[in-house]
Amino acid sequence: MAAAPHIILGSQSQTRHAILREMGYTDFEVVTAGIDESAIRAPLAEDLVVKLAHAKAEAILAKLALNPSTKQRERDVPVLLITADQVVVHEGVILEKPKSAEEARRVIRGYSRSPAVTVGSILVTNLATGVRVGGVDKAEVYFNEIPDEVIEALVEEGCVFYSAGGLLVEHPLVSPLVEAMVGTLDSVMGLSKELLQSLIQQALKSNHSDME
Repeated sequence: MAAAPHIILGSQSQTRHAILREMGYTDFEVVTAGIDESAIRAPLAEDLVVKLAHAKAEAILAKLALNPSTKQRERDVPVLLITADQVVVHEGVILEKPKSAEEARRVIRGYSRSPAVTVGSILVTNLATGVRVGGVDKAEVYFNEIPDEVIEALVEEGCVFYSAGGLLVEHPLVSPLVEAMVGTLDSVMGLSKELLQSLIQQALKSNHSDME
């Protein structure tokens, strides 16, 4: 049986950390890209999240090359870099993290009218072989009426400013308001387990073929 890979996760998101641990990858490093995401644009949500995941990978690979304490080391297992990005599309508009309280109120209030569509990309890079594999996953969230007092509480708490579209389906104030979901909760939260596991297996194939 092949040994589990060592994971470098290019994200500070505690949600993504938790999802990765749920998948059994408990011993992973975190290296962030530190790029200006607002400088990378694309007209389609799918293209934007893919471009951002690749840009994050490039920035982190440059960091790893300069830092001998975190770059590819002598290991008995393959090392995989995982980068990801997510936006929310609502009524045809691409939404990223809200930049103001008023923006947060406006976009969250809008979810009472029509569904929020999450569009997330994942890119897995095998540091030993250079192989990169990626994919995009979507989900839809339908809400009942979101009361103003809930919106105000979320804005005051501040966590909405760290989530694409201010979307926090897992929040105890929000989850009871979810009417229906098309797709998986982990996808909505920014890291599809099914897609990630498939990409990891694909990225590892080159290692296995080299050993045969």
